[in-house]
Amino acid sequence: MIYDVVIKNGTIIDTKGLRSTVGNVGILGGKISVITRENIVGNMELEVEGKIVCPGIIDIHAHVEGNLDCARVLVAMGVTTVYNGNCGMSPDNFKEFFKENESFLINQIEQIGHTALREKVGVKDRYKAANVEEIEKMKELLEEAFNLGVSGLSFGLEYVPGSSKVEVLELAKVAAKYGKLISIHTRADCYGGLSFLREAIDISRKTGAAVNISHLVYQFGMGMATEALHMVEDGLREGLDISVDSGLYSGFATAIGSAVFDEGCIEKWGCDYNSLIAGTGKYRGQRLTREMYEELRKDFPEDTGIGMVGMESEVFEILEKPYIMVSTDAGTMYDKGIPGHPQDAGTYPKFFRTMVREQNRISLIEAISKCTYMPAKRLGLINKGIIDIGADADILVFDPKVIADKADYPCFGATDTRPEGIEYVFVNGVMAVKGNEVLGVKPGKTLKSKHELWTWSK
Repeated sequence: MIYDVVIKNGTIIDTKGLRSTVGNVGILGGKISVITRENIVGNMELEVEGKIVCPGIIDIHAHVEGNLDCARVLVAMGVTTVYNGNCGMSPDNFKEFFKENESFLINQIEQIGHTALREKVGVKDRYKAANVEEIEKMKELLEEAFNLGVSGLSFGLEYVPGSSKVEVLELAKVAAKYGKLISIHTRADCYGGLSFLREAIDISRKTGAAVNISHLVYQFGMGMATEALHMVEDGLREGLDISVDSGLYSGFATAIGSAVFDEGCIEKWGCDYNSLIAGTGKYRGQRLTREMYEELRKDFPEDTGIGMVGMESEVFEILEKPYIMVSTDAGTMYDKGIPGHPQDAGTYPKFFRTMVREQNRISLIEAISKCTYMPAKRLGLINKGIIDIGADADILVFDPKVIADKADYPCFGATDTRPEGIEYVFVNGVMAVKGNEVLGVKPGKTLKSKHELWTWSK
């Protein structure tokens, strides 16, 4: 037997069983065909002794939506699959999206966003609640999206503060009916947002739906992480079907004209305007003054604003919890192909560098599982997130002694600098990254979900 690719003598990570071993991996036809210590032969053979061989990273909170610039930055740090459509934002036309993205650099999975649904039925005022007729239209559109293969429903409630609890719950019931995951960016952050974390958890309690709470550190990493984690843990002890993702940065990024940066945000966060940084646009990399803030809000609302308002220690407090998955929130407004925030290029190498190598908070195997097997299981991806015979050959090879992030906030350096320590990345058996080079291939697929009624299963 001659395999397409043979990865030889690497340290293979069993993300499901949390074990490691040394062996050879043979790839054939886009799948892992053999894992052995035999001397197998391939058309391409890679000697990786001392390097980690693990599943490709699955980013459960991203905004790639077919953006090749974003995908190139992500795959360079080992991401092979992204879960898009978060924070209520999603493509306008899924038929077109699925057709245009049949092949892509990495794998994509799509959700439909609540904000996108509101806009489709004519509710464009973010401070206005949908009426009964508009809610019914949104529910019909949601069913249509699920029928096309959309995998979940997302809420970005902080972006549409006028949305009612009624419309949220009615849409959540439709998602629950079909067993679709609901991702929730809570209605507010900081101390005032803790009650809205309860709102998110209550969706699972009231409907039975699977709920994933988005980027916890960006919502509650300003001094109230412990309280937020206790609320999540109370829900988990109750047996609710909830999960959480979080990132590696204490400063978040989003559109400066969004409701997140509404008047009063400075007082809420207890900071000054110089804690806000322009991530893209005419002031890219500059700390804002009140005058710059007001100008951008009025004239350049789509520019990226970065809120440097979190606490670094709470990044790690959150991520060391065994139930937390790692995510990027990548796709934060690109400026001439360059991201507005370092999370797109640095998240996972930073995780392995800080949490594992420098601080020894969790083991390398646990860290890899948080980025691969845990999100795969949450998304129902039975052939991803694992190194196993028959699994999709989405594979990351890296040097655990070297891996490190090099991207930085735009006020300090380049946001898109590629990490160190990445040896190879394969997507569906095709090499997509070799060292620092992202190759011009499109082995990724847009993965659709079955549309069927939820039934009880153990």
